[in-house]
Amino acid sequence: ARFRTADGVGIRYGVWPSPLERVRGSVVVLNGRKEYLEKYTETIGDLNRRGFSAYSFDWRGQGLSDRLLPDRLKGYVQNYEDYLLDLEGFFDQIVRPNEAEPVILLAHSMGGHIALRFLHDHPTAVSRAVLTAPLIDIIPSPYPRWIAIILTRLAAKTGFTHAYVLGAKYRNPFDQAFQGNPLTSDPCRFGFDKQAITDNPDLALGEPTFGWVAATLDSIAMLKQAGYAEGIETPVMMISAGKDRIVCCEAQKRICLRMPDCRLKVLDESLHEILMEADPIRERFWRAFDRFVD
Repeated sequence: ARFRTADGVGIRYGVWPSPLERVRGSVVVLNGRKEYLEKYTETIGDLNRRGFSAYSFDWRGQGLSDRLLPDRLKGYVQNYEDYLLDLEGFFDQIVRPNEAEPVILLAHSMGGHIALRFLHDHPTAVSRAVLTAPLIDIIPSPYPRWIAIILTRLAAKTGFTHAYVLGAKYRNPFDQAFQGNPLTSDPCRFGFDKQAITDNPDLALGEPTFGWVAATLDSIAMLKQAGYAEGIETPVMMISAGKDRIVCCEAQKRICLRMPDCRLKVLDESLHEILMEADPIRERFWRAFDRFVD
C-alpha cells in the first residue's frame, strides 16, 4: 500500500496486525539507509508473536517508495526534514487511525537518528523508543572525518550534490561479499538481503551521494546543539553494537548521557545490524526489548 506525504512523495508501507487475541500495543519499525520492508520480515514476525501489531514503511529515496533521482541506485535526500515529513505523514495517516496503545518505536541506524528528531518534535507521539545502533555520528571512510566534511561541503557548493561520494560507484549493491562485511556475522541473514534484491532489483540502493552526506552532517549538528538532546523526554533504550564499523558508538554514549530518560546497552559481539545478527545476539536484544517495554 502507499500514502502521500505533505510534499507529494509516494511512500510504500505495510501493517501487520497482531494475530493474538490480546494485543499488547503497536510497534512502528523504522529501517536504516538502503533498507526496505522485506528486510524486517523476521523482526515483524517476532513482534507479532509477542502480541504487537507492527507498522513500517520505506523512506523516500529507497525501497519501493518514490526515488528522488533518475539513477535509482543513488542514495539521496535533500535534508532530514524531508524524512520527518515521511514519518509524520505515516503517523497521521496510517498509525494513529489504527493504533493499539501503547505505541513503541523500534528504529535502526539512520531510522534511529530520525526517531530522535521526531521524539524531540512530538514528545507525546509514542510511549517509548528502542534504537539499535542509531546514527548519532558517522565513521567516515576511507578519509578522516575533517576531510570528509570539507569534501562534502565543497561538493555541495559546486553543484555535485547528486554525485556519488568518492569511490562509491564502484561498490555494486548486487555484488557484496559476506566475508569481511561490516553488517552481520550471520551468513543466512546476510544472504536473505542479497536474495531479496536479486528477486526484486527495484529494492536495491547503492552508495550515498554528497547530498545525502551533507544532509546527514547537518542533522548530526542539530543533535549536538546544546539543549536538543536534553529536550527528548520520551524513555529511550539505545542498543550499541560493540563491533560497529558504520556508526560511532562513543557518540551514542555521549547523547544518551545528555537525555533525561535514556539507558544504553552494549552488545559486545554484534556488528552494525543487530536485528540481522546471529541468534545469540538477537536473543539478547529481545530479552532487553521485552524488559524495557514491560
